[in-house]
Amino acid sequence: MSNTAEGRDRPVRQVVVVGGGSAGWISACRLAAAARRGGSDVAVTLVESATVPTVGVGEGTWPTMRNTLAKIGISETQFVRGCDAAFKQGARFVGWADGTPGDGYYHPLNPPAGATDVDLAPYWQQTPGGVDFAEWVDFQASLCDAGLAPKAITMPEYAGQANYAYHLDAGKFAALLQEHATQTLGVEHVVGDIVRADMADNGDVAGVVLADGRTIDGDLFVDCSGFAALLIGGVYDVPFRSWADVMFADRAIAMQVPYDDPDDPVTCHTVATAQESGWIWDIGLWTRRGIGHVYSSAHQSDDDAEATLRRYIGPAAEKLSARTLRIDAGHRERFWQNNCVAVGLSAGFVEPLEASALMLIEASMDAIADRLPRTRSAIDTAARQFNAAFTHHWARIIEFLKLHYAITRRTDTAFWRDHADPGTWPDGLAERLALWRDHPPAAVDFDHAREVFGWPSYQYVLNGMNYPTTYARPAAAPETALAQRWLARNERMRADAMQRLPKHRDLLRAVRAHGMQAV
Repeated sequence: MSNTAEGRDRPVRQVVVVGGGSAGWISACRLAAAARRGGSDVAVTLVESATVPTVGVGEGTWPTMRNTLAKIGISETQFVRGCDAAFKQGARFVGWADGTPGDGYYHPLNPPAGATDVDLAPYWQQTPGGVDFAEWVDFQASLCDAGLAPKAITMPEYAGQANYAYHLDAGKFAALLQEHATQTLGVEHVVGDIVRADMADNGDVAGVVLADGRTIDGDLFVDCSGFAALLIGGVYDVPFRSWADVMFADRAIAMQVPYDDPDDPVTCHTVATAQESGWIWDIGLWTRRGIGHVYSSAHQSDDDAEATLRRYIGPAAEKLSARTLRIDAGHRERFWQNNCVAVGLSAGFVEPLEASALMLIEASMDAIADRLPRTRSAIDTAARQFNAAFTHHWARIIEFLKLHYAITRRTDTAFWRDHADPGTWPDGLAERLALWRDHPPAAVDFDHAREVFGWPSYQYVLNGMNYPTTYARPAAAPETALAQRWLARNERMRADAMQRLPKHRDLLRAVRAHGMQAV
């Protein structure tokens, strides 16, 4: 391929996804479905190794996954049945604020009531009795406490009475996507180890060469090769921007824990419990729990960290093996180089707090598949836009994750004291926190109209951790009547949801037995 006018006008007809797993198969499905929907002749090929295992520990999603599944044509019933999936309504953080008994708060997926009309945070401050912020401004925390699902079996697929995402088995999810991609969407699946890339005169990847001598040519390459980063790192040597000085966790130990009884309740939110030098995630699936310990090896030994996890699980852990994952917190300085774009772990990774990994894959494919460049020249424009957007997204993600640690009042271990040191905070966080002492987080505080974490998420964390603020409104403020109407409506919605919605396991059982209403 040359850099002549003819070469730059060359149409993009063959997209090659390098690597499988969730990142590779989501990418392949989205690209193939978008091409089919748009009537394009773009073909998609996925190349993966038969010898390199996928990481496969990402089990939490965002509500965006509902849109992704709908776009690629997988029914919610098929997904729930095939992926051991359960519904997720947010996260509960235990022990993060000060570590005392009763320390815990919710970050629900519902926004605060009336979020587009009025900010309830100042009025919450005037409420006597220390009412939990998430409970006061929305009803989803009550559903989580009661173990209720976000929807009933009579509701259409991908619709609910409360906002929701999923917990899923990552291995089963990749298998479902692979089957759908190859059997329904026409994705070509090639198994083989890539040994090198053939390069065009203009620096593009022209094709990837396999160990058996086959060459897979393409016009656009999506690098989903995980930590190996075969193209973005191995071919283009795009530098890696480490955030290890901000996010200290560099290890994770994961276990799959069966239920004691098959009728045990299935928790409908992620539980993140603070530990001495990290935190433990605990998520409920249909047949098991996924539990893991994220920690800093600079603050705790690997043996002590595994012992911490086994104590949390209890006697059941004696028969379980553990899987260890290294975390190199950071991301590429550029994500799209020439005709290669990195998606998933090849682009970057940070501890799985707030489940951003799968969401970033989805966001990447929203930017690529829905606006797929039609010619080589358009790739350069797409690359500039993509790099600017995802550099911003990564900065905001890291800021938001650091917020969970930065405002802690825990001083019991060096891990928490070090996180609370402003010298370890990303640029701008101290300035924002100073502003938020007097003004609640609002849309004007953020640069992009569509932020990864919007102002409601910041409010849930700040107020959940009792960050000291002084923005209470007088009772005679003009918005007071509007705020009261929204609070009253929220109470009606709470009462209705508590009455109508089933227990979480009961809904999952009904989905497996009867299915949901097709859209």
